[in-house]
Amino acid sequence: MSNVRVTEEHAWLRLEDDGSVTVGITAYAQEQLGDIVFIELPQVGQTVSSGDEAAVIESVKAAGDVSVPLNGTILEVNEKLAAAPELVNSDPFGEGWFFRLEIEDASDFEALMSEDDYREFIAGL
Repeated sequence: MSNVRVTEEHAWLRLEDDGSVTVGITAYAQEQLGDIVFIELPQVGQTVSSGDEAAVIESVKAAGDVSVPLNGTILEVNEKLAAAPELVNSDPFGEGWFFRLEIEDASDFEALMSEDDYREFIAGL
């Protein structure tokens, strides 16, 4: 079983050893957006529901948002993105993560797409 899942909205989620989930956007999403120039992150401690807007992204091409994929509480945000939003372009799965989430129900994580399913999904776009 992989510890990574992906949403149809192009967010990736990585289950960490402590049971929290780190969230970012996929390489596909950042390529579609182009050079990212600004990111607004959620508040630590904020309770969020699946589908809520959690972060705002502005790029040279467009503006968009990152929806929370699971119910939970924001544990941490990537403060580096305030000064260096381009980290999302250069390393979307590493240094370019957005926030960490304490999730309410681990089975919700398991229900999301696998990386293989996601590759098939974007191939059809």
